[in-house]
Amino acid sequence: MEALISNFRRGRHLQVTNQMILKVKDVDSKEKASKLVGKKVSWKTPSGKEIKGEITFVHGNSGAVRAHFERGMPGQSIATKIKIL
Repeated sequence: MEALISNFRRGRHLQVTNQMILKVKDVDSKEKASKLVGKKVSWKTPSGKEIKGEITFVHGNSGAVRAHFERGMPGQSIATKIKIL
């Protein structure tokens, strides 16, 4: 299953670089998104390294989810695809 990295988790003054908002294809409700909580995710860098994380929470009412990664994600990861394992 694939998802699209939408943005960092952020507020007005703060950006959390090890948490990302993901939009999953064919998931358009809070109920469908809650089934993904606990699944592992993996993103490959352009150099071939792999950054792993886990889906932790539902984000909003339209099916987006929040993923927590082991380290900070680079800005070039925004608008790229990520694998849900």
